[in-house]
Amino acid sequence: MGSLVRATSVRFDKDSFWVELSDGRTLGVPLAWFPRLLRASPAQRKRVKISTRGLHWEDIDEDILVEGLLAGRGDQTRQNSAEHAA
Repeated sequence: MGSLVRATSVRFDKDSFWVELSDGRTLGVPLAWFPRLLRASPAQRKRVKISTRGLHWEDIDEDILVEGLLAGRGDQTRQNSAEHAA
């Protein structure tokens, strides 16, 4: 069912980003879940592209699926990196 829901806008505050969804919900997501967004400048954060599946920031090479946000998943690349280091 999550695949039917799309992001319609994104905004940021000091500690979080807020994703407005096509079904009327708003998700608040801690920036700490996505280190590249946390380290990005405000100008870089504003350059988000919204697609049918999620959010993309070309400048910082970040892709976030709405499905993952709805499932409560943060940055998956961080987990993969830790697995490879073990």
